Amino acid sequence: MKYIKQIVAALAVPLLLAGCKKIEEARDAETIGAYGVNITAPVDIPGVTSTAGLKIVFENFAEGFKLEKELTAGTTKIEGLIPGMYSINISGRVEAANGEVYYLNGAKINYPIIKNNSAIEIPVSGLKVSPLVFSEIFFAGTNPFYFRNQFYEIYNNSDETIYLDGLYFANLTPATATTTLPTWPAEDGSNYAYAERIWKIPGNGTTYPLQPGESFSIAQWAANHQLPQYSPTSPINCFPAEFEFNMDNPNFPGQPAVDMTHVFYNASASKGTLPQYLVSVFGGAYVIFRVPEGEVYDPVNNASLRTRNLGSTSTMQYAKIPIPYILDAVEAGNNQNSINAKRVPSVLDAGMTYVGATYNSLGVARKVGATNADGSPIYTDSNNSTDDFERGVVPQFRRHGAKMPAWNHTK
Repeated sequence: MKYIKQIVAALAVPLLLAGCKKIEEARDAETIGAYGVNITAPVDIPGVTSTAGLKIVFENFAEGFKLEKELTAGTTKIEGLIPGMYSINISGRVEAANGEVYYLNGAKINYPIIKNNSAIEIPVSGLKVSPLVFSEIFFAGTNPFYFRNQFYEIYNNSDETIYLDGLYFANLTPATATTTLPTWPAEDGSNYAYAERIWKIPGNGTTYPLQPGESFSIAQWAANHQLPQYSPTSPINCFPAEFEFNMDNPNFPGQPAVDMTHVFYNASASKGTLPQYLVSVFGGAYVIFRVPEGEVYDPVNNASLRTRNLGSTSTMQYAKIPIPYILDAVEAGNNQNSINAKRVPSVLDAGMTYVGATYNSLGVARKVGATNADGSPIYTDSNNSTDDFERGVVPQFRRHGAKMPAWNHTK
């Protein structure tokens, strides 16, 4: 009996090898492209009428097979597939009719492709992508009563190089969240945000390129705050910051970071006599904005671009920033109850973020909504800081793998 089994086994070997060869030949034939599918990718975002140009990836992990293609308008015919179980992913950016850019994605997991020319519908959803967003803000300071380590990090959330030259930064008024809001001119309607102080990034137009996935920071004072003479318990060393708000105070001398250009304070281009540019440690309201090409923005010399609070006897002047100029806005308060004292128009920020206390060395960081092919983050931006930010994080530069620009002074 043992001898017979050995004969059977010996005869089975060539049959098995022949069978394997046929399987491999069949697999090769299938790889050449016997199977095709018809893909549609419906999207329900207003103004997005086509998903043409999005990348679609088919992966059959069991067979080690991968195919990447690009969607066309309407139905896309994909050929060259082998039958089996697939992970199918669609991703990429599209521009809506109003110019807003969205990152779209959709997927089918463990999806069987076992019929030639089958129809597959993969709904895709979208994340609005602002070109520049605040990715991290630290305003609360460090105990005991140290606030010079405040900073703002801004990230290129787009897929194009952005030149920072001429980009404006402003903090809005009131300085802290309050239920006693200013009274602005009735004719202004809801057309403006109102700034206490405005700064601008210098440059000749192409001095400071920011590549996709890169970020830069503006520090109140771009020094190493962790040195013994400053605040050894500071969570952040601001020396690597790209820019700083230099107030020309000899006690806090300028650092290698580039000085921001001062634009406006109380109807003047002068910085004034304050020893530092300090925003509230309870949380302020911040915007970055860009003046459209061909327009002039000069709130110092153009009286129509500034106003006082008509509900107060103060003569303090505030700059009007047209809402369409604003790229990103973040409102911060002291705690969750501050939402009842919003001072930023909801069209800019429908919510509010916070860290819950002052001088606690904690900040806020924007949440990641998706990831680019190179691993860099795409940050969520729903215009609602309550939802868009993690609260109470230890501040750091370039969280989530954001990259440093080539012109940073530490390189």
